Amino acid sequence: MTADTPRFTVEEVDAVAAPRRAHVDDIPEPKDEPEAPRQRDYLSGFLAEKPQGQDPGAPGGEIYEGVIAALRDIFDPEIPVNIYDLGLIYGVDVSADGHVAVTMTLTTPHCPVAESMPGEVELRVGAVPGVRDAEVSLVWDPPWDPQKMSDDAKLELGML
Repeated sequence: MTADTPRFTVEEVDAVAAPRRAHVDDIPEPKDEPEAPRQRDYLSGFLAEKPQGQDPGAPGGEIYEGVIAALRDIFDPEIPVNIYDLGLIYGVDVSADGHVAVTMTLTTPHCPVAESMPGEVELRVGAVPGVRDAEVSLVWDPPWDPQKMSDDAKLELGML
C-alpha cells in the first residue's frame, strides 16, 4: 500500500431504506368457548398481602436502632470515635419483653475507663424508649484490634 492508496472507500447515498417494521404473521383465531380467568401474575398473592409488623428488637427495628443510636453517642475518652464505630460492641440482643443484652470489650484490659464504661453503656441503653432493662457483659475474648473499626472510624483517625 502506498500513501496515495485509500484505506477505505466512501460511498455517498441520497437516502437509506427504512428498516422493516416488526409484525405478527400468525394471529390465532378467536375461540368460541369462554376462557378461564387469567391470573395477573405469580406475585398477585404476595402483592395483596399486608406487610407484617417488624420485630422492634430485630436489626432495623425501633428498639434495636434506638440502642445502636445510644451506643453511637458514647465516645472513647482517649480516641475521638464512638464505641460502636470503634468496634467495641460485639453484640446487641433485644428480647421480646424489652431486655437488652450488650456484649462489649475495651481496647485494652488496662483501659482507664474499664470500671466506668460498662456502667455508662448500661445507663444509656436503659434510657432508650422500649427498653425494660439493660445488661452489659464485658469480654476480653476475642481481643479488640483496629480491624474491628468501621470505615468511618478509620477515616476519622486517618487510617484509610
